[in-house]
Amino acid sequence: MEYGTIPKSKQVANAANMADYAAVYDSFSWNDARKLINGLPGGRLNIAHEAIERHVLAGHGPQVALRWISKSGTRTVFTYQELSDLTNRFANVLRDQGLEKGARVYALLGRTPELYIAALGTLKAGCVFCPLFSAFGPEPIRARMEIGGANALITTARLYKRKVSALRDALPDLRSVFLTDGDAANTKRLSTLMDATSDRFATEAMDPEDTALLHFTSGTTGKPKGVVHVHDAVVAHHITGRFALDLRPGDTYWCTADPGWVTGTSYGIIAPLTNRVTMIVDEAEFDVARWYDILDQEAVNVWYTAPTAIRMLMKAGENAHKGHDFTSLRFMASVGEPLNPEAVIWGNSAFGMPFHDNWWQTETGGIMIANFAAMPVKPGSMGKPLPGIKAGIVATSDDGLRQLTEPRAIGELALRPGWPSMMRGYLHETARYDKCFRDGWYLSGDLAMRDSDGYYWFVGRSNDLIKSAGHLIGPFEVESALMEHPAVAEVAVIGVPDETAGERVKAFVALKPGIEPTDQLLLELLGHARTRLGPAVAPKEMVFRTNLPKTRSGKIMRRLLKARELGLPEGDISTLESDEQ
Repeated sequence: MEYGTIPKSKQVANAANMADYAAVYDSFSWNDARKLINGLPGGRLNIAHEAIERHVLAGHGPQVALRWISKSGTRTVFTYQELSDLTNRFANVLRDQGLEKGARVYALLGRTPELYIAALGTLKAGCVFCPLFSAFGPEPIRARMEIGGANALITTARLYKRKVSALRDALPDLRSVFLTDGDAANTKRLSTLMDATSDRFATEAMDPEDTALLHFTSGTTGKPKGVVHVHDAVVAHHITGRFALDLRPGDTYWCTADPGWVTGTSYGIIAPLTNRVTMIVDEAEFDVARWYDILDQEAVNVWYTAPTAIRMLMKAGENAHKGHDFTSLRFMASVGEPLNPEAVIWGNSAFGMPFHDNWWQTETGGIMIANFAAMPVKPGSMGKPLPGIKAGIVATSDDGLRQLTEPRAIGELALRPGWPSMMRGYLHETARYDKCFRDGWYLSGDLAMRDSDGYYWFVGRSNDLIKSAGHLIGPFEVESALMEHPAVAEVAVIGVPDETAGERVKAFVALKPGIEPTDQLLLELLGHARTRLGPAVAPKEMVFRTNLPKTRSGKIMRRLLKARELGLPEGDISTLESDEQ
């Protein structure tokens, strides 16, 4: 189905940070973008300085930096000055506990103030910050902390006791565990340490190429990949926040993403603070009425959310948003998976403006392609490349890459390397990292096409990764957890379409000989997966099979399972050895 173009708003276009896309794109340079941040003497840099200290030094300390809404609805505000003092204290706690520059500090927390203070305090101390999604089960947590060599963890007493305490012996690098509440053996109460230390700290002056952030993303096989980002990434975070999200100093901004996901760090902490906005942080999980109330009562100007949430709001119907005042809302954006055209158009009827989809990856560190405030939106399109980003559609052959220039030609979406937030490596996996680059291009692994107007359109993924409700899930991780159950012989996991979540995880399980495929066992396996992986990663659906389709080398053919599940062509099955029954 074809959808027309939604014209840009004259009011928004005239006031937008980037009123003329073509002119800015043609004249843009990253050196000019660096002039928009302060930096530190001697060419040094620190993300936390750009996010907090430079605003305080410029006299903006009294401005509210973060307005936190607890699950009960209580509001707590933190000014830029208060955030400076608290992050100074956290940086001092790290130093007091022997955690020096380069130490790896992990956070396993919900959306509480301590998470944001820890993230910025860690960076201020020159340590590496690694967020973990609080819904993860013990196994995903262990793998990520083991790969990254976690030196410190900040979490709650409940999460520590349920998910981490039994892992301590398997994590020899983990020296310090700080609890935001309660007590447990071999841990320390963070509030006690914060109260006992100074609120003065000299921000660590870092080389722009020093590691700042470690994000994990799942691969199709093997362990999760640790994606390395450096302090220089702040240059891209800042300018893309201005251009792609139209952030302006003094705005009230709500990014609904959890910082356990890269969006919640890049655009839920760094980009908004460097652009001196007031961030809204909601501790509670999604609720239709609550979300509409927040947009209204907090007078949100810019809203960045996910397609899953948008679809759930749509399902609630028109009456759900009636009676609310959205006149403060100026710009809405979406990320995480392709936003269906109907959702873009629904934004017009519900809020008087479309959602602006954009595209990027954990590996890119920041938004690469977007629908901008000052240009028409084509519903279903990812938009156009950010200034400073050269994108292309390429085809792979034995002779190298060939750029496809004809409109609507389908190929792999590729980017010319060199932007500041580009990943600097996969931790401990140099060969894997090198495979992402070929013939002067970064290969995204996503299939796309470009139309005659220069808009990019997502087509599909060239691997088996599953995107469910904004979470990137690797089949291998799910399969490995299920294989731990004594009844399981083989497992294959795929993603299948889901109206709300985009995709849901479905597992095909072959049992060991002599074990009957009963409904009771099915429930037991689903519960086992939830315990090991957490509800965000575990399968939502599971079926038994006598055996699974495999190649002669023994590799399970997920592609064939998915083709049959969706009624798609099976493609080449010449290497097929065994089949499902």
